[in-house]
This record gives sequence, structure tokens and C-alpha cells, in this order.
Amino acid sequence: MKTPPEICDTGCGLNATLRIISGKWKPLALFFLRDGPKRYGELKRLIQGVSDKVLIQQLKDLEADHVISRTDYKEVPPHVDYALTPLGRGLAEAIMPLCSWGTENAGELAGIFAKRDALP
Repeated sequence: MKTPPEICDTGCGLNATLRIISGKWKPLALFFLRDGPKRYGELKRLIQGVSDKVLIQQLKDLEADHVISRTDYKEVPPHVDYALTPLGRGLAEAIMPLCSWGTENAGELAGIFAKRDALP
């Protein structure tokens, strides 16, 4: 199977992956959805610091990319769940080593961030 050149020209599969997870909050949404479906409010509480507007847009992007699915139960009050698709499950598992790396290097990274944030 040939891979489309527009996906693999730069960084091969990495380019395609970064196109899907680009955005500050998308990897966190994938991380929190790996344990099962979540309602919007639950995701909003888990992803601290994100605005409603940005989270809604990033969830729409992930849905458009077939990484998550959105189920609207057509109830009042609204009941909507977000869940990983099989494609999204694979992507969520692929980002877990990044989570581990961040945890393992948290002390050193905290110092780096503090210095960077102190720059004028």
C-alpha cells in the first residue's frame, strides 16, 4: 500500500500524527478518554484551564478526524458522550509513552519551565 505523499513528506507518520493532535488540549482529551466515554462536563473538569469555546472546537476537530465519536442521547437536559474510536484508541495508546516521559522528567522540566517563564 502506498502512502500519500502529502502525509509522509515531512517526518513521515509523525506529520500525520501531529496534524491530528495539534492543539494544546487534544492530547489531554485523548488521554482522559482512554478509560472510557466521558460527558462534556467531565472532560471540562479533567482538562483544567481550557475554555468552553476551545474545548468544543477541539472535540469537533477530533470527531471530524474520526478519532473520537460523539453520541447525543437526545434527552433534556442534554446528554452527550465522547468516546475513542478504534483509530483514536490506537492514538491514545501511542501518546502514553509521552505521558511517562513527562512524569519521569517532571523535576528537571519544572526547573526548565521556571527559567523559561522568568525570561523577559
